[in-house]
Amino acid sequence: MIKRNRLFGNQTRVTFSLPKDAPTGTVSVVGCFNGWEPGRHELVPRRDGRRTVTVRLAPGEYRFRYLASGGVWLDDEQADLVDQQGGRLLL
Repeated sequence: MIKRNRLFGNQTRVTFSLPKDAPTGTVSVVGCFNGWEPGRHELVPRRDGRRTVTVRLAPGEYRFRYLASGGVWLDDEQADLVDQQGGRLLL
């Protein structure tokens, strides 16, 4: 699930979220906005069992995927577009 909140100026706060039944272990959102670097935006567990991380992004098009422990890649069906290369956000 992806939640977007417009901020003052041209920034958008994007919250990436996985449900509690997602793979266990460490999960990061990786994409062109962070150099596809695992661990830079690691999802944090919440009380309801979901895991989330929030990133501020300027207007543009961003590709991303989730990377779980063991090299497991996950896509987010809430992305603006999902293809064989992952998800896309259009801000």
